[in-house]
Amino acid sequence: MTPKKRVTIYDIAKRLNLTASSVSRALNNSIHVKEETKALIVKTAAEMNYKPNTLASNLRKGKSQTIGVVMPRINQNFFANVIAGLEEATYKRGYNLVICQSNESHQKEIQCVNTLINQHVDCIVISVCVEGDDYSHLQNVIDQHIPLIQVDRVVDSLDTLKVINDNEQASYDAVAHMIQQGYKRIGLLQGPQNMAIYRQRTAGYINALKDAGLPFIDELVVASALTRELGAISSRQLLNLPQPPDAIFASTSDFSALGVLEVATAMGFKVPDDLGICGYANEDFTEITSPSITTIDQFSYEMGKTVADLFFREMDNKGKEAVIAPRVISVRPKLIVRSSTRRVG
Repeated sequence: MTPKKRVTIYDIAKRLNLTASSVSRALNNSIHVKEETKALIVKTAAEMNYKPNTLASNLRKGKSQTIGVVMPRINQNFFANVIAGLEEATYKRGYNLVICQSNESHQKEIQCVNTLINQHVDCIVISVCVEGDDYSHLQNVIDQHIPLIQVDRVVDSLDTLKVINDNEQASYDAVAHMIQQGYKRIGLLQGPQNMAIYRQRTAGYINALKDAGLPFIDELVVASALTRELGAISSRQLLNLPQPPDAIFASTSDFSALGVLEVATAMGFKVPDDLGICGYANEDFTEITSPSITTIDQFSYEMGKTVADLFFREMDNKGKEAVIAPRVISVRPKLIVRSSTRRVG
């Protein structure tokens, strides 16, 4: 069956033998249209199932009432909660979200950003992917005077509003906790060091060891273990060492921590007695694994809401042409201690 053509103001005008401009004014409740004519036009529009083109209308007013969002993965709790926090705040203000997923691909991220620019969004919110080091596509957003807000994974060299976690302190707290629980050879599953958040998490790990008088041991650090599968491979590598670690901090994600738990269990390690495990992000599944996984809550929902609130505050203060002042808003995460590291007290 051939789909029906969308009804336009020209169709209404043709039926009523009026001009399109008269129909447009009536539908916008203009005082320059007689009340009886206005009532007839509104009645006819309803009968014809006319739906206004809000995007075109908003663009004529100089704004789209839309915020574009680019996240590496929308099926992870952290990024999903950032989006949920954004959505709550934007919905109340009559804004819509256009959500894109880069899937950790630099080329796809570029495509997402260009698509959002072409959609004339009022703002772009992004957490950058792990690939690539050329951010000219984001500089292009700034050059086109579209507000750009970075969340969590940020590019330090770009002067934008950034909403981040205190990653170094969170990692320090996690490692200090494991040391307090009696672990002395703590392995690290490390994220890509081209990204500031993973460098900060590594720094927190190193500082906690140093303050406790424990040595930094190169062979206990494995790079770029971002996923469950890579977490499993990395943990098997560590646990097969002549002197394996007695704890592993998966500073990349809870998914990599889950990979550690699965391998440790299969190899006969008792968690937490033989091996402590700590993840990062407080994914929902960390509460229901056996044992439950110690992790770090990043307050991602609050981060998303903070981003939206800051955007609307700037719009209210300065109008649609507002340039959001570059600054860094840091949210302190919280260590959630669970069974996978709790062996003292």
